[in-house]
Amino acid sequence: MQPLLSAKSGATLARFGPMGGFAHFTGVNSKAMYSRNAAALGRLTVYLADLALKNGEELVSHAEDHEGTRRDFLYYATGGAGVVVTGAAVWPLINQMNPTADVQALSSIRVDVSGMEPGTQITVKWLGKPVFIRRRTPEDIAAADDVDISRLPDRLARNANIPANADASDANRTLDEGQEWLVQVGVCTHLGCVPLNDAGEYGGWFCPCHGSHYDKSGRIRRGPAPENLPVPTAEFVDDTTIQLG
Repeated sequence: MQPLLSAKSGATLARFGPMGGFAHFTGVNSKAMYSRNAAALGRLTVYLADLALKNGEELVSHAEDHEGTRRDFLYYATGGAGVVVTGAAVWPLINQMNPTADVQALSSIRVDVSGMEPGTQITVKWLGKPVFIRRRTPEDIAAADDVDISRLPDRLARNANIPANADASDANRTLDEGQEWLVQVGVCTHLGCVPLNDAGEYGGWFCPCHGSHYDKSGRIRRGPAPENLPVPTAEFVDDTTIQLG
């Protein structure tokens, strides 16, 4: 009867596994030798299965790492694309709020006031808003000066040409040293209506929308308007020309 394993095969298989190899024998088979070889074969099977399991876990681990890297790439790529798409969609909305070319061209205008007499007013359009230019009489100037600033609802000059904390004296709101020329944006500071000239309880401007009264210096005296009429950036560039902006 031939042995189950040759001596050469047994020696080869003995190298596998930590618990020993097959019995080496030639010639006569015995029940004891057969049992020993069967046990060795069992240990080899368990060893190989354990080795395969470990290799499989490593393969799964590498696959998971690869999957994580791929998932991170997709996440950042998708996020970046979302930012680009959102920016492309929002930009037209932002851009349309910028001043148009014609408005930018009129950001600075010059007004000829050579034909104005004391006590008259003209209205010009600047940056889409009405601007009142008034040449006042000596009586207008006296009335505007005769005001207790501490009793004004708004005690600030609101004049873009001087420091923001300047008080609302008439001298701080007029364009010239003689306080003859008054330039102001003709928009009520309450809800944006255009006040009427030479009207109201103080002889200056009156807003009929909600009853705001401004005096001869354009300062709010009564009504819901919270601030004086604003004085825009303006200056005389010569004796008869006022530049706005």
